[in-house]
Amino acid sequence: MWTRETQADFVRRAALKLHFLGQICQRFAMRLSIRMRSSLGTTLVLGALALAGCQTVSEQPVATKNTTRTFTTVVVDAGHGGKDSGAYRRFGPPEKAATLDVARRLSQKLRESQLQVVMTRSDDTFIPLDTRVDIENHTKNCIFVSIHFNDSRKRGIKGFETYYHAPASFDLAREVQSKLCSMKGSVNRGVHVANFRVLRKAIYPAVLVECGYLSNRAEGYEARSDSYREQLADKIAEAIVEARYGPGVYRTASTNQPATVQPLPPPPGEGPGLAPRTLSRPWAPGE
Repeated sequence: MWTRETQADFVRRAALKLHFLGQICQRFAMRLSIRMRSSLGTTLVLGALALAGCQTVSEQPVATKNTTRTFTTVVVDAGHGGKDSGAYRRFGPPEKAATLDVARRLSQKLRESQLQVVMTRSDDTFIPLDTRVDIENHTKNCIFVSIHFNDSRKRGIKGFETYYHAPASFDLAREVQSKLCSMKGSVNRGVHVANFRVLRKAIYPAVLVECGYLSNRAEGYEARSDSYREQLADKIAEAIVEARYGPGVYRTASTNQPATVQPLPPPPGEGPGLAPRTLSRPWAPGE
């Protein structure tokens, strides 16, 4: 026979169990209104049945289609743009200008290699991250390459980094990093997994390339050089073409500056410092 004390204790323990099960529902919490009857067992059964119908609603992992060896189109994403200047330091150009220049050069080289190209932006325009994701995911049989330059409060840090999220993107990321690190005097800061939105939500292989640190005196000055940005674009293009068709097939095209590329603006002084002051790792723009 149930006493009031044992009933109260049983209810408390049942409530804890229901609370734990209730955490399964992250967005759509159900209110359980089950009137206590003489049989506490009936109450628990009803509660369990109600919770069983509650499905977890969360951001589901994106199933990546591995098109690394079959893609016909490359979505080239110039990081930042418009109101979002990106890294903005004394030594180099605004990140948004440098990324656009490299992206334009890369696009031309890929077209010369008989690949189709879609650019997320071709001028100084602000493109939201979700729009960039939509562009990459609505382009059939493609890969996605996002161009960035890095920033740090520690001026001595320099080097190339390449990021990916899905395992299907690893080979492409490794190939890009390898080609960049073949440049004279380069520093290899590695290939890393990242949870950036444009990588996390991609349904095709996607990588984000950090083409050096604008906060570093040497790399910042190099980023102002037409020939250096041309070399960056050439190495990335080589990695992409050889990922698709195999090693040794890429041929460097003309090194002339594309007519659509505008000269970079003069050094901004220290600039508004749009990179976070609390930065202790490579900046994850928009994350």
